[in-house]
Amino acid sequence: MTERRDSAVIAQQLRHRSVRRYLDAPVSDAQLERIVHAAQRASTSSNLQVVSVVAVRDRERKRRISRAIGGRSYVEEAPVFLVWIADLARNAAVMRAGGAEPETLGLIENTLIGAVDVGIAAQNALLAAESLGLGGVFVGSVRNDPEAVSAELGLPRHAFPVVGMALGVPDPEEGTGVKPRLPLSGVLHRERYDDRAWRPAAEEYEADYADYFAAQGTPGRSWARTVIGRLATAAGLHGRHTMRASLRAQGYDSE
Repeated sequence: MTERRDSAVIAQQLRHRSVRRYLDAPVSDAQLERIVHAAQRASTSSNLQVVSVVAVRDRERKRRISRAIGGRSYVEEAPVFLVWIADLARNAAVMRAGGAEPETLGLIENTLIGAVDVGIAAQNALLAAESLGLGGVFVGSVRNDPEAVSAELGLPRHAFPVVGMALGVPDPEEGTGVKPRLPLSGVLHRERYDDRAWRPAAEEYEADYADYFAAQGTPGRSWARTVIGRLATAAGLHGRHTMRASLRAQGYDSE
């Protein structure tokens, strides 16, 4: 039996690239609503639906957010900037309306539920956006200063900004390619985890990574050095080493 070829969805996923430059063209309200509706159809833990999203179009608000998180031109220039929220505030209100006091919201399990569900929903949204001819980039730096982002968006207690997403019509002049990923041999484990699989996969990926960035005009790049720079010391976290305090400020005690 001949193996089935890629579906249109898989083909779209394999074409994914981060887009940071946009044409001067709007993302319509109709497009935005379809994208968020698609995000809502993502799997959600116990049907708790702990995800909300704030769509920011106001130029000055985008500029303030950009300044707060370290200066991101694509946040300011994108027609719409989405901030994906782990939202237990809505669930807390539902419980109180039903006469119950929410006693577990500070537990780390619910912090994880919020983060996991946001990730699933936001990826659904980006795939939907790409299917409409749009492009975007995830912006983890909203966590560089989540207190400032929360204040700018008026987030209540038990609502936390997990990740941003700049969206727009891709500028074809940007020229960003499809960035390579680790070989499947270092990612797909069968039956049990193989703690040796990473080495040959990483060695192969170093060459692919260097070739990709050389073609993009930035030769000499190394994935291993990227990992070291990002994870070896707290400096690489760009302020996010205080995340526990930031979570607690929004009611996520994560105990």
